Amino acid sequence: MTPSERQLERVRYRRRRARNRGAVAVVSTLVVLGGLAVLITQSPGWPRVRETYFNVGDARAVLPDVATAFWLNIRLFLVAEVFILVVAIAVAIIRVVPAPALAPIKLLVTIYTDVFRGTPTILVVFLVGFGVPALGLAGLPTSLFWLGVIALTLSYGAYVSEVLRAGIVSIHPTQWASGRALGLSYGQTMRHIVLPQAVRRVAPPLLNDFVSLQKDTALLSTIGLVEALRVAQVDAGRTFAFTGYVVAAAFFIVATIPLARFTDYLTVRSLRRENGI
Repeated sequence: MTPSERQLERVRYRRRRARNRGAVAVVSTLVVLGGLAVLITQSPGWPRVRETYFNVGDARAVLPDVATAFWLNIRLFLVAEVFILVVAIAVAIIRVVPAPALAPIKLLVTIYTDVFRGTPTILVVFLVGFGVPALGLAGLPTSLFWLGVIALTLSYGAYVSEVLRAGIVSIHPTQWASGRALGLSYGQTMRHIVLPQAVRRVAPPLLNDFVSLQKDTALLSTIGLVEALRVAQVDAGRTFAFTGYVVAAAFFIVATIPLARFTDYLTVRSLRRENGI
């Protein structure tokens, strides 16, 4: 079917508008970033800042050590993420299950979420990292790696469980009714119908929490783990230069940006689905 002249004109208008918007975005970005660059590099203290934070020679010297130590951050993130998901799903389901016999457990998990959501993560790291070994109980882990994983799991498990619980509660009651009408038990309805939809609905905030988790692995340097931040601290104490911190920050940024962009993509896709765009 041949498009009408009116339709072609509409298409040409949309293309012109897209080109104009793209041009304005590029020009405004160059102006703002260029202005910031000029402002920073022309400031009186810039030569000293450049020498202290952006020394190329220092960056090359500390790069291999920071890169090696950053692998520990990645391992901490990947291991803790698995445990956090397990704890969060269990807590979220317990909180929404309408079973009076589970009242004591519901009370305990509610206290857990309230306490650990209200406690700063770095305090949890201190309490677990130094408190658990001090108990001297047999069977408790003494490895700094696992103590760090436990601390992150306790802290982030509380946050993520609330995100998942919000997703479960947001599922329309007809979905529950449909599952029960098909002869599924409560658990089967939760597993096969409700939970998959809930996870898909809260995927953007869930990934946002994991972006924060990726950065907060640096907090475990406070209990003695030699990860990227600790290596940068050691280098700064030895050379009296802070370039190592910038190198460590660059590793975190490079690791975080893909996950952040994926979160943005999921958010936009979710909005388009909800609005039928």
